[in-house]
Amino acid sequence: MEEIIERIKKVQHGFKPFDQEAIKIIDSHTAQECKKIALGLLHSEFYQVRCLSVFILGYLAVKDSTCLEILKNQAQSDKSWQVQEIIAKAFDQYCKDNGYDNSLGEIEEWINDADPNVCRAVTEGLRIWTGRPYFKDNPKKAIELISVNKSNSSEYLRKSTGNSLRDIAKKYPDLITAEISNWDLSIPEIAFTYSYVKKTK
Repeated sequence: MEEIIERIKKVQHGFKPFDQEAIKIIDSHTAQECKKIALGLLHSEFYQVRCLSVFILGYLAVKDSTCLEILKNQAQSDKSWQVQEIIAKAFDQYCKDNGYDNSLGEIEEWINDADPNVCRAVTEGLRIWTGRPYFKDNPKKAIELISVNKSNSSEYLRKSTGNSLRDIAKKYPDLITAEISNWDLSIPEIAFTYSYVKKTK
């Protein structure tokens, strides 16, 4: 592991190396061993090492629900934007492995969480939502779930909300128009999200 850690610490751009190393670890260890490794890496001072840990936990989560709870806790506490991006990928990996329709409970729980990082992990992780199984056939459900954070106090989350809805508008403009036509634009936070939905560049 020391050799892997030293190699990972040198990565400065992109996330693929973390994913590749995570898959190697998953393929060469038992689930219990992988979890132990991931938990050991999760407290590293190096964001690259924590990214590796998060990828491992994402692959394990479908068989071990405690890994999903660990990922949520990490989203609430980790200050690295890089780690936050990998948590989003890890959550999507869980939904993919578990089935997006079977994961609606977790999706709703996370996207309604009090912590904006937890919510954003879902909004970003599942982009483009209507390209994912289940949501491809149920775009209204995707819009409903994403829109819940349109007035959130976190600008960071509202940007993600607006951008995700704009993604869907490219394929389902009428559904998005129907959604945002009911928004109260006198509320500054909602007006902000609206501006991102309507953004042309």
